[in-house]
Amino acid sequence: MTSTERAVERELPYDVFAKACPSRGALEHVTGRWGGLTLGALHEGSLRFNELRRRVDGVSEKMLSQTLHALERDGLVHREAQPTNPPRVDYELTPLGHEVAGRLLALIQCVEGRMDDVLAARERYDAARGAL
Repeated sequence: MTSTERAVERELPYDVFAKACPSRGALEHVTGRWGGLTLGALHEGSLRFNELRRRVDGVSEKMLSQTLHALERDGLVHREAQPTNPPRVDYELTPLGHEVAGRLLALIQCVEGRMDDVLAARERYDAARGAL
């Protein structure tokens, strides 16, 4: 380990690889299927619950609700309830949420841009395993 790596390591008080580190839970909320998609959808702008549910195709109402609660608790999503009848609730990213979502979207774009390579690798893998 270089002296720079050791200095950076001392500056970071959290270690996601440690079982008891609270950063592990936050990382799971961000990188889980629904968390990542929810953050990506909200990066586009504020959405109401049902708009968000339509944007994140396939998520159940229960899972989206749980995901939003976790992301709100982690300080990534802000929930704004309007005192109207019927009630209106909007969700948007916090500044921290925008930072995390921006980095996540870079990963999403990388994966989407390389899907031809991924699909070809899958075919080679499956063909090799089928030949055994």
